[in-house]
Amino acid sequence: MNTQNGAGYHPVARAFHWIVAVLVFAAWPLGAVISFIAKDAQTAFYFWHESLGFLVLWLMLARLCVRFLTQTPPKPEMPAWLAGVAHINQWALYLALIAQPVIGFLTTNAHGFPLDWFGLFTVWSPIGKSPAIADTLSAVHYWLGLAILLLIALHIAGALYHRVIRRDDTLSRMT
Repeated sequence: MNTQNGAGYHPVARAFHWIVAVLVFAAWPLGAVISFIAKDAQTAFYFWHESLGFLVLWLMLARLCVRFLTQTPPKPEMPAWLAGVAHINQWALYLALIAQPVIGFLTTNAHGFPLDWFGLFTVWSPIGKSPAIADTLSAVHYWLGLAILLLIALHIAGALYHRVIRRDDTLSRMT
């Protein structure tokens, strides 16, 4: 069993991890149900989905900076293939959680709508209305959302594997 003597991620890294997790679990269902609700209620769902998603983008960029500027705790001993899977999943999550809000933002723009971020200000639209690419961006946003859910499921499964099967303190690095 690996013991890390209480070593964990920097408190700011931990805060970003859990704040982003909460925001993703708030933004994802809002986006998932938009097409199934009454047209008059869709605007509110879009507003919150887009605003939360754009917030995730900036928090993930800040989280990435913290990741590079702080020391990470020692990794538990495990087979190389398993460490590789964990490493790939972690960086795929970083990449997907940065790419997804960017694609969502561009999708909104391509459909001809500006991003009104939490009603505080309108974010400049870099592409403007472009029906030709709007559907493609929407499809990429949809499929990337499903991929993020899969990556999160693998991430949670890995944490539970370490806690329940290996009985090491890997989970405590981020809690």
